[in-house]
Amino acid sequence: MKSLLIIDCILIGVLGVASSTWATNIDSLVCLKSERTLILFSNGVEFKKYKVSLGKTPKGAKTQQNDNKTPEGKYMIDGKNTKSKFHKNLGINYPNANDKKLGRTGGLIKIHGLRNGMGWLKKIHRIKDWTAGCIAVTNDEIDEIYSLVKINTPIYIHP
Repeated sequence: MKSLLIIDCILIGVLGVASSTWATNIDSLVCLKSERTLILFSNGVEFKKYKVSLGKTPKGAKTQQNDNKTPEGKYMIDGKNTKSKFHKNLGINYPNANDKKLGRTGGLIKIHGLRNGMGWLKKIHRIKDWTAGCIAVTNDEIDEIYSLVKINTPIYIHP
């Protein structure tokens, strides 16, 4: 136990993550829009939960660009970006094949932190849904999520 504590101290100091986080395999994400919650699952078990802000018009599925809705359905994490206008982000593959079949348009849906320069807001950003359809967390939270989630991880977004 003492050796794990020492390893955690080293990893936190050097990499900013604990060994338990380092070894975690996140196999899916679930966003419950009605609860403003994003849940990470590891080996099918809830690993961590985050409170989120959504698109300015959160009810209903995204159908077109500029409707300010967060999509609903099964998607994949399709990219990672450290040079985002919103601290960091994970891309979501909206519109997917099913959305395109339904004639849904838009894109650039992400899980992201706060706009660069606005990190001081921290959890205050959750007071109101404010994105154009993305899922927003604090900068510290996106740092953690970014380090845990791999490209091609499924994300299920529920009403």
